[in-house]
Amino acid sequence: MALAAVSPALAQETAIKFQLDWRFEGPAALFLVPATKGYYKAEKLTVTVDAGNGSGGTVTRVASGAYDMGFADLAALMEFHANNPTVPNKPVAVMMVYNNTPAAVLALKKSGISKPSDLSGKKLGAPVFDAGRKAWPIFAAENKITNVAWTAMDPPLRETMLVRGDIDAITGFSFTSLLNLEARGVKTEDIVVLPYPQHGVKLYGNAIIVGEDFLKKNPDAVKAFLRAFTKGLKDVIADPAAAVATVKERDGIVNAALETRRLQLALDATVLTPDARAEGFGEVKGPRLALMASQVSDAFATKERVNVAAIWNGSFLPSAAERDIFGAKKK
Repeated sequence: MALAAVSPALAQETAIKFQLDWRFEGPAALFLVPATKGYYKAEKLTVTVDAGNGSGGTVTRVASGAYDMGFADLAALMEFHANNPTVPNKPVAVMMVYNNTPAAVLALKKSGISKPSDLSGKKLGAPVFDAGRKAWPIFAAENKITNVAWTAMDPPLRETMLVRGDIDAITGFSFTSLLNLEARGVKTEDIVVLPYPQHGVKLYGNAIIVGEDFLKKNPDAVKAFLRAFTKGLKDVIADPAAAVATVKERDGIVNAALETRRLQLALDATVLTPDARAEGFGEVKGPRLALMASQVSDAFATKERVNVAAIWNGSFLPSAAERDIFGAKKK
């Protein structure tokens, strides 16, 4: 009798497989907190959250149907669309989370690099799939940087090679590479960070994406997911340290203090920004999106031009009042 009473409720729940853009680090709390607090469950969703290994991989896996939804850099989504025009189930971005790209150039002060123009003629390094490296032509054009030589490496070697002096500067997410350099013994005051958004490159960052088929079949579930996510985000903003505890539950070797700092850096640089406040959290603005699509088409040398209408759908967003994250009270 008990099983009979429970099964109808379970039957109403929608299962969602969600993939992050990266490992279980501080920013993963954005998606783990709603699960821990039961916000997904309250929306009749059964959500599983898995780690990723880069936005490109997340986009591909959502397109393949291996995952229903994911968290990925909007530029990577644009690139996939423009290079795979006939592939079915292309993912669609439904909520902008990182209103400003976290991409940045980082160097050591002793190199003499203090501003973008100092990068001309220098040796830069980053993994080939790094968002900052792929968008480098946009940053270079905006800041008139020329004659740069690139070195590719696996992600774990990026900051190590900079510290060793093998390269002059690196590109990476500001909140990742800064802490990685500190972990290698570099003092914060000895690190130069040149964020793309502060130097003329107004690219959007990571968004929540959904496979086209899942979106068509489960529109209410997508709306429910975004409501639960937004509710959880307010909790993350209010108490980042408590939020990181949910990440440590998923990966016991996580350094809670370090990841709390990483999470706060990510929030400050990409989520709680003047641009996000002006545009409305979760939304995008047409002219800015169109400019980014044009820039990505050129910088990434895509097979076709990015079709803005195909990569974004904001009709599933919660109300503006629900998305007012700037009023979240910190504990």
